[in-house]
Amino acid sequence: MPKPPVTPLSVLDLSPVSAGQTPGEALRSTLDLAAAAEASGYSRYWLAEHHLNTGVAGSAPHILAGLVASATKTIRVGTAATLLGNYRPLQIAESIGTLAAVFPDRLDLGFGRSGPPKSPSEPAPGVVPAAEAVSDRVVDGLLIPSPRPIFGAVLPRKFRLQGELLGRFPGDTDNFENDVQDIIGFFTGHYRTKHGEEVTATPALGQAPQFWVHGSTAGPSARLAGKLGLPFGANYHVAPAGVLDSIAEYRAHFEPSAILQEPYVIVSADVLVAPDEHQAQRLARGYAQWVYGIRSGQGAIPYPSPEDALELHLDAEAQDLVKDRVDTRLVGDPHQVSDKLRTLQRATGAQELLITTIAHHPADRQNSYQLLAEAWGL
Repeated sequence: MPKPPVTPLSVLDLSPVSAGQTPGEALRSTLDLAAAAEASGYSRYWLAEHHLNTGVAGSAPHILAGLVASATKTIRVGTAATLLGNYRPLQIAESIGTLAAVFPDRLDLGFGRSGPPKSPSEPAPGVVPAAEAVSDRVVDGLLIPSPRPIFGAVLPRKFRLQGELLGRFPGDTDNFENDVQDIIGFFTGHYRTKHGEEVTATPALGQAPQFWVHGSTAGPSARLAGKLGLPFGANYHVAPAGVLDSIAEYRAHFEPSAILQEPYVIVSADVLVAPDEHQAQRLARGYAQWVYGIRSGQGAIPYPSPEDALELHLDAEAQDLVKDRVDTRLVGDPHQVSDKLRTLQRATGAQELLITTIAHHPADRQNSYQLLAEAWGL
């Protein structure tokens, strides 16, 4: 009897900067990891977009996607996600269109909605409000933790400064659906100005990538992905509390399209694999402190070594802020992590899994992906 097909695994890379490492070294590690991931059988290599973080070098995903595509031959390359409010739609179409023209049938463009709040009292998109008597729960073996009050009541100055420097303004995420439609229109030739004028966006026209919408909640992103019949990226690794709700919202609103006849979901997971559990737990040190830098609004710190991480203590309040991330990180030997990923797939019904791995040493990160690929059967 033939074996059932193996669920595809893909890579999400933030280009983390480790303590003692330069951003250039981190970016070159990304290129090395991409080549290794391709050789190991991963399906996609996606780049995240982060700004003003000393511990993350992935701030220009469109440029980095071109470098990754040049360093590889067959793996699909893309963004997860391009944050639309940081650009004009034409800029995105021309940038990704350029890459798609040079690397045909290999580009993915993920749309993300993150942006500033409409008022000082409103939380930023993707920011989980304080939980109201909500407890951790287990659904079909998968831990769904209670949401965490990320940032608290007042957004940190760095978050607001980032918006100012990128030209964001309160309420600009209201344009998300129109921006997505405009970008797709530039690639398909269906874009029209408000006066009905046709616009040709060279070299985007006729070079459409695979379009995705990414979301963390049962909100506008999940609904738009369903409405347009696009594949949806659900975020378990950053916002695990909302993953099942976001997927359910997407499926409830799904309408068949020329792209998809049925819903298609990829779910992200934060993973660290080592030859044995003891070594994996040692390499996992520093993760809580790294996440705390992001969650607190200070920005990701350069990822510490396992030894230095022992000296970086978090108080009880800080530990609680990152508990959902720590508890849902999948750490262990190849078979332990594979079993946990199968639980994630079963509980979410995902057609594909998106793996992100952070470790101090690039060789440990690369080894984690290789061990997982072998155990998974890629």
